[in-house]
Amino acid sequence: MDINGASDHIVRRLAAELDPRRTYHSLKHALDVHDAAVGIGRLEGVSDDDLGLLRIAALFHDCGFLITGIEHEESGRTIVHEVLPAFGFTEPQVRRVGDLVMATRVPQCPEDDLARILCDADLDYLGRTDFKPIGDTLFAEMRAFGQIGSEREWDELQVRFISAHRYFTRTNQRRREPLKQVNLEGVRARLGYGPAQ
Repeated sequence: MDINGASDHIVRRLAAELDPRRTYHSLKHALDVHDAAVGIGRLEGVSDDDLGLLRIAALFHDCGFLITGIEHEESGRTIVHEVLPAFGFTEPQVRRVGDLVMATRVPQCPEDDLARILCDADLDYLGRTDFKPIGDTLFAEMRAFGQIGSEREWDELQVRFISAHRYFTRTNQRRREPLKQVNLEGVRARLGYGPAQ
């Protein structure tokens, strides 16, 4: 399988074809998820072969936005099946990457180690210091597509989402969960809520 060729292909497409209003679901996000997945995967002891599949799945995980904003994971899986065979991926490898793309659908329900890593990488930022600026790009995107109105509505959505979210890998439970809780309390404070019980 030609990991570099497939990576270059999807990076070029995301850069050229994504709607510019996709300020969060962007090439930058795909690259961020890729880097987070590689980092988590190494700390979780993933083999080199599986790390290659994980890298491709991370770069392709939101490529369905090239087609639609609704059920984009399904569209992403279709793109995976159309593109990866041309780069020497076997049918089982293509299926595996497609399944990983589908695992990122919210609410996330990953069924194996690679899916758990990819899901944690997709929402890695929730437990990082760049939580607010990255969240702002998602708020801007949702406003651009008429999915949300006010900042208060956005913060209320964040409280619900982050409160329900959990990391699946030991790596992110250790590295990201504590700061995620701090970030959640920051959003709650902006809304005038007391500390979570």
